[in-house]
Amino acid sequence: MEDCVQVLCAVDTRDRAEAIAARLVEDRRAACVQVLGPVASTYRWRGAVERAEEFLLIAKTTAAAYPSLERAIRALHPYEVPEITAIPVAGGAADYLAWIEAEVTP
Repeated sequence: MEDCVQVLCAVDTRDRAEAIAARLVEDRRAACVQVLGPVASTYRWRGAVERAEEFLLIAKTTAAAYPSLERAIRALHPYEVPEITAIPVAGGAADYLAWIEAEVTP
């Protein structure tokens, strides 16, 4: 079994979040992408504290597919430095993790 990961990515609009989610699943880079939000983000950018309303994507994929998924997000994302973080899945229901692996193409 491959290692599953959850990838977090924040984006500026719901429409863009849904478009990225659809593309990742259609291209088999992710088995599922959830869109949450809006969320309130506070961050430091170029020396100033900024605040923005964003939408959070949570993509379920495999470690092997992560590089392809990251490239796809970067191609579709409007930010100069987008949030793209992969969190290893330490455990979970075996049938769910197997489903992720079956739906994703590295």
